[in-house]
Amino acid sequence: MRNAEATRERIREAALAEFSAHGIAGARVDRIAQAARCNKNLIYIYFTDKETLFTTVLRKHLVRIHEEQPFTPDDLPGYAAKVFDWVQANPDLMRLLAWAALEKQAKGHAERVEAINAKVAALTEAQHAGRVGTSFSPDFLLIAVLSLATAWSAASPFGPSVNPKAVECPAALRENIIEAVRLLADAGKETPTQGRSKKR
Repeated sequence: MRNAEATRERIREAALAEFSAHGIAGARVDRIAQAARCNKNLIYIYFTDKETLFTTVLRKHLVRIHEEQPFTPDDLPGYAAKVFDWVQANPDLMRLLAWAALEKQAKGHAERVEAINAKVAALTEAQHAGRVGTSFSPDFLLIAVLSLATAWSAASPFGPSVNPKAVECPAALRENIIEAVRLLADAGKETPTQGRSKKR
């Protein structure tokens, strides 16, 4: 059983590299098998087909994203900074997500929608409580924050692949993202002085 699980893990690791480089359509099962040092038939025994293997790898790392970077609606700048750090450290996973979107990979889509909806609900509650500004809708604010945090990823059309200077100074870039998200999150936020004026 331990050997079987070790083989599955090698297959998942090899599949991450293959799918992030070539997408679903371009990925080759024989290359995955060679990189995983296993028989090609084992991949079909363990994962049924190439799409199921892709979905398995994608779901595994989506769970990682949510577990390692919990959403903090009361601290959107801090959340954006953590996502930025995670994205810079995991370029293969950003490419994997890009391929999933480009190839309209349907399996696992419901889980991603559910995760986004949960974040929107948390932002809505934070806005109603006055902890986040209300100039932007929760949906727009969430996408804006995630877009800023991931714009300099390896999968971005405007990122390092076409603009190598984009991440020459990641510390300064990170601070700019934090400040931009702070301005977005505070827009329309009631200050203590405004609150007292309304009560008079």
